[in-house]
Amino acid sequence: MTPEDVLPDALLERIRSRAAGYDRDNSFFHEDLEELTEAGYLKLFVPASDGGMGFGLEAAAQCQRRLATAAPATALAINMHLVWTGVAHVLKARGDDSLDFVLKEAAGGEIFAFGNSEAGNDAVLFDSRTTAAPLPDGGYTFTGTKIFTSLSPVWTRLGIFGKDPDARDGSGELVHGFITRATGGYRILDDWDTLGMRASQSSTTVLEGVQVPADRIFRKLPVGPNADPLIFAIFACFETLLAAVYTGLGERALAIGVETVKSRSSFKNGGRSYAQDPDIRWKVAEAAMAMDNLYPQLKLVAADVDALTDHGGQWFPKLVGLKVNATETARRVVDLAIRVSGGSSYFRGSELERLYRDVLAGMFHPSDDESAHNTVANAWLGPLET
Repeated sequence: MTPEDVLPDALLERIRSRAAGYDRDNSFFHEDLEELTEAGYLKLFVPASDGGMGFGLEAAAQCQRRLATAAPATALAINMHLVWTGVAHVLKARGDDSLDFVLKEAAGGEIFAFGNSEAGNDAVLFDSRTTAAPLPDGGYTFTGTKIFTSLSPVWTRLGIFGKDPDARDGSGELVHGFITRATGGYRILDDWDTLGMRASQSSTTVLEGVQVPADRIFRKLPVGPNADPLIFAIFACFETLLAAVYTGLGERALAIGVETVKSRSSFKNGGRSYAQDPDIRWKVAEAAMAMDNLYPQLKLVAADVDALTDHGGQWFPKLVGLKVNATETARRVVDLAIRVSGGSSYFRGSELERLYRDVLAGMFHPSDDESAHNTVANAWLGPLET
């Protein structure tokens, strides 16, 4: 099965037709989710033996790229479910079955969301502002605030983590677990009113002593960078699938720009198409060349994850480099598409106007531009001297 089989053109067009309304109304993509669920899309990483697609990261990334050409906000939110199922898949391929239950539950229709991001935590996965307090039975209570929790209206499983500051002789320990929708002790704020990516409904989640039982605690890691396979799997899936979404967004912007240029005519040049204007042609060519550089990078990184390629210390630079390249390229391509499309793209309701707002979210996803450059510089030059 191919991405085109999973997302046929007719389904993509229905999803595209709803995107503007979700954005205008700041509403969740319930109809998109229903159709995607019926198509088996939330089971991309679930093994075929369990009723899923049995895809690897490369095929899933191509699906997300395709979905994002129709509705970037829908694709971005679905990403969070696919990250967790992708992490389970990547770990399983490396002999780690600690998250096999994620694939089993996804096969049964559960929807996973990512509750790790925290305001002011630029250490991302290597520290936490959320407190994890141990319980006598091996479980933990979690108290803290998680931001950008996509799929807020519908998730049934939320992955969270926090820090037990007293563990490991006071050096602290990062504890990872899952809560269910029915678990008490958390609140979802109605605070998602943003510039773009509005349909994702990535609301803030406040953890107020929410309890995670021992059998839903799946990792305990030291504070700070470490080589645990979970960290690699999360970065690999999160950064690659994120890059796929923004690649699809840029792809769509370029297509709209080309279509608009061909249909626009120049009054001062006797009604000739703007496709005959050398300056316009240069901008379209610049956008096309930028996208052509991005497609093979996305494909190669995802394929290397699937192939268990050992890049050693270069893996994280490759992953964060892909994310930054995808988000920045998409932003540049959207800008060029608007420039060649004229004033109509400035009006509310224009698809390019929406893509212009959506693409700005790319700068807020980890790893941000500064962190990514630091990661790459450390890999090539070593850490800064102290």
